[in-house]
Amino acid sequence: MLAVCEKSIGKPPEELSLPTVGPQKSRTRTEIAEVFRSARPESTVYSLPGGNLMALSHQDENPLHPRSVVVMDDVFCIFIGNLENISDLRRHYGLSKQTNEAMLVVEVYKVLRDRAPYPSDQVIRDFAGKFAFVLFDARCHMLFAARDRDGGVKFQWGVAGDGSLVCTDDPNIMSEACGRASAQFPPVDWLALIIRFTR
Repeated sequence: MLAVCEKSIGKPPEELSLPTVGPQKSRTRTEIAEVFRSARPESTVYSLPGGNLMALSHQDENPLHPRSVVVMDDVFCIFIGNLENISDLRRHYGLSKQTNEAMLVVEVYKVLRDRAPYPSDQVIRDFAGKFAFVLFDARCHMLFAARDRDGGVKFQWGVAGDGSLVCTDDPNIMSEACGRASAQFPPVDWLALIIRFTR
């Protein structure tokens, strides 16, 4: 999984951009897409408005944490992992039994976005399981990323050479894309992370 968004959409935290000792390699959004494609030739890359991108590959997929992608009403979502309470969430939101985790995230996001000014963390408050996801709303130009409380799924973020935010579950891609300007995506304090992305 890979998501790369320009810094005006996904503002990386300043701590990821602090100078480091020694040489640091980092790339632009276009170069990062090429690195991902060359490492995972069967991948699907989605070009988003403003030169942003998301990509998904099933190569080296952990069977306990499958990857899925969905595009619905200009909302793109890549989801890794599984939700233990997906049946309860489907019933609560009136969704069909065919709704997978990525579709559920988009539907829950749209309900909260369109109906009331709920806090962003309400989208994932009731999710139970091991997961990480990145959602990009092309209409609102909003990025939303989250990880389960326990950090059960590998998920990293970093800063590319052009200042773009990079999120991925592949440490090799992160190393190629951002060099030392990367870290594990924090599994705690979701609200702070979401606000940081959307300001």
